[in-house]
Order: sequence, then C-alpha cells, then structure tokens
Amino acid sequence: MNIALTVAAAVVVILTALYLMNRFVWFYRDPKRVPERGGNVLISPADGQVVYIKPFTDGAVYSEKLGHRINLPEIADFPDVGKRNGWIIGMYMSPFDVHYNYVPAPGVVKSVRYTKADANLPMVDLNEYIRIAFLRRPFDNFAAKFHLENERNTVLVEGKEFSYAVVEIADKYVNKIDCFVKEGDQVATGDKVGFIKRGSQVDLIVFDEGVSFDVRFGQQVYGGRTVLAHW
Repeated sequence: MNIALTVAAAVVVILTALYLMNRFVWFYRDPKRVPERGGNVLISPADGQVVYIKPFTDGAVYSEKLGHRINLPEIADFPDVGKRNGWIIGMYMSPFDVHYNYVPAPGVVKSVRYTKADANLPMVDLNEYIRIAFLRRPFDNFAAKFHLENERNTVLVEGKEFSYAVVEIADKYVNKIDCFVKEGDQVATGDKVGFIKRGSQVDLIVFDEGVSFDVRFGQQVYGGRTVLAHW
C-alpha cells in the first residue's frame, strides 16, 4: 500500500513539474531566429502548423464549411479593406511551439487594433488537440466559431510592395496577448510583433494575390525563420 502511494505521489510530482515547466519556462523560450533567405520573401510570423492557405477576393474568403463568403473584418479588425484581393494563411500554435510572433516583411505599422471577446471559445476539443499537437495531423479549422468570435490583436503593416496583417487569435485559456509595436513604427523582418500565452493561432493576411507560397498545408513552420511565400 505504501509503495502504491509512493508511486502515485511521484506521478503527481512529475506531472506537476512538467506542467510548471511548460507553463512558466517552455512558453517563454526566446530562441534566436534568422530567416532562411532574404530578398522578396514573407517570413512566417509564428511557429506552428499550416492549417489553411486560402485566397480572398473583393475582401472576403469563401468558407467550404459554412457554404458562404466570410468578410475579412469578421476575422480581423482593419481600418479599411475595401474590395481587395489576396491570401490568408493560418498557423496553429501548440503549447510546444515558441509563442513569440514576428514581422514577416519590412514596412510601417499602419494600425494596431485589439478586439475584445466576452469569452474565448476553445479552438479544439480533446480529440482534435491530441490529433494536431501530438499526432501532428492538422485539419482545416477556417471559419470555426472561435475563429470569428475569440479575442485577437490585428497589426496592419504597409510594405513597399503590398500591405499585410498579422492577426493573433487567443485560445480559451489564454491569459494575455502582449503587443510590442505601435502605429507609426518602422519594422524589419524578424522583429517581434507580440507574444501569446498558451496555445493559440496566428493568421497572416496578405493584400496581394500575386505572391507564390513556399509552404503547404500541414507543414510545420517556424516564426522568424521559415519562408512562407515570395513575390
């Protein structure tokens, strides 16, 4: 009986230590990141798995799941998107990914807008979490309920060639989204945009339909390092 209690106590201690390690150390990793290559490229703003790459036209994206178009302002808060065309790429960040977010390409920050939510919805259920975080089998979660309702921070950047937005989306248990830039800042590739605590998602919205993607659905990418696209 004493042996069983000792083993049980040891398991509790180990699990607690792993949780604390993940919660207070693993999440705060800040590795040095260098882009894979320079030139006319977009670097990933976040660690994570690519869960969708979708075109948008006239300021809206068609959702196969919902069977209709989703206007970009439902996903991100912009001063004005008009009827523009481009691409949206989503990256799911598991608790095992670095949670700093990075500038994909140089430019000037045109706006920073925080969108509050009454209550954040979970991005995945337990089965989906095991599938994407441990089995590394991502799925398209575009236009899921959380994607349209959870709190987020949208950073719109005007570059020399085109504008883009980094959209940091909070998960149910996120404590805070820290933002490191403000309107008017001149930012360079690899600069830190912000930090999201716990698992989350980052969307990159590119207002240019002419970019060519270097990554594919399901690929693991690394913020500040992986080339997502070029033009």
